[in-house]
Amino acid sequence: MKHGFISVLLVLLLAIQGVAIQANPPQAKPKPSPTPIGRWRVKFTMSGLEKNLILVSKPGGIASFLLLDTGLDHKPVADQQPAAWSQLTNGRVSFSGEAELPIGTCCREIGTLILKGRFSSNDSITGKLVFVTSVDEEESPYKLKSAVGSFTATRVLK
Repeated sequence: MKHGFISVLLVLLLAIQGVAIQANPPQAKPKPSPTPIGRWRVKFTMSGLEKNLILVSKPGGIASFLLLDTGLDHKPVADQQPAAWSQLTNGRVSFSGEAELPIGTCCREIGTLILKGRFSSNDSITGKLVFVTSVDEEESPYKLKSAVGSFTATRVLK
């Protein structure tokens, strides 16, 4: 009888452990979120014009823009422009920096270029942009001139 009781107790313990193992399946490790750190080729469209820049982002939110075809006569701008980046929630990222860009077909403005997007993969970001200048715009409630557009960024391997 003693052996029968021990056998039943062992079977019961094994059954309980089996249920506990099934009730708590192993948790999958969360995927690391993509990082904006690196070199990116950015194509953006604003006011009907398509332009290009190279974005280099480094740890600590430090970045730079190298404007490829935004200079006079669609030439590259010689110097990199300082910029900043931040990683937001849900795979979103933001970049901003000062730039001189053509507005329409006649004019150029100095302002702040802000890109806000989402990772579509580890090596691709898509989103919207806004370019804000400090030139008074009478029709704007904020008295600032702005242009909006969209962009795609693709990681450039060195």
